[in-house]
Amino acid sequence: MSKIKYQRVVLKLSGEALAGEGGFGISSDVLRSVAEQIREITELGVQVSVVVGGGNIWRGASASGEGMERAHADYMGMIATVLNALALQDALERLAVVTRVQTSIEMRQVAEPYIRRRAMRHLEKGRVVIFAGGTGNPFFTTDTAAALRAAEIEADVILMAKNGVDGVYNADPQKVPSATKYDTLNFMTVLSQGLGVMDATATSLCMDNDIPILVFSITEAGNIRRAVLGESIGTIVRRDIE
Repeated sequence: MSKIKYQRVVLKLSGEALAGEGGFGISSDVLRSVAEQIREITELGVQVSVVVGGGNIWRGASASGEGMERAHADYMGMIATVLNALALQDALERLAVVTRVQTSIEMRQVAEPYIRRRAMRHLEKGRVVIFAGGTGNPFFTTDTAAALRAAEIEADVILMAKNGVDGVYNADPQKVPSATKYDTLNFMTVLSQGLGVMDATATSLCMDNDIPILVFSITEAGNIRRAVLGESIGTIVRRDIE
């Protein structure tokens, strides 16, 4: 068996990634592909947690920009992440992967409330834990939720699965064909240059807790497995890189 580099991971999935090429809603093909890739790494013995965004259903920042109260818009976005989490749970359990959804906003009829020790116990038993509802507070992104949960459960890495982007570039590669891809970065460079890895709050939290971030493309099947095995894909952000 191949040696696993990361034993406990937080997989960050944006809502846009789940939408696929449609840009809105949930793509059944993408959902199936993601679930199959998650099953693949659980079979290797990796402890997997997932943080899902909700931008494929609702974007709080956009609604706020159109005049809606920011806190109200953000709470609606948190609820959207629960829809994505339940859809992913269903896709995983169709593949016989035992899964638990934990929400930072209580919805006891459909999910467990987030409890750190319970989440860690699920992981130790080989269950996939999907964290929904962001941090449970407005004004924070699901990137920050991923960084927070990674610190709380003592994850080895955050896997930032992107849709159509295979790493971090010095410019938008879709707009600037000559953009340069980074293989490695440190947190201070990400913060000082405003590179689009995570928002500044999330990046600072990862830096303070020494949690690496691996940015890679979710669209190529098998990439999650390559990531946990430590293969050279995407861009790795670490504190110890010069």
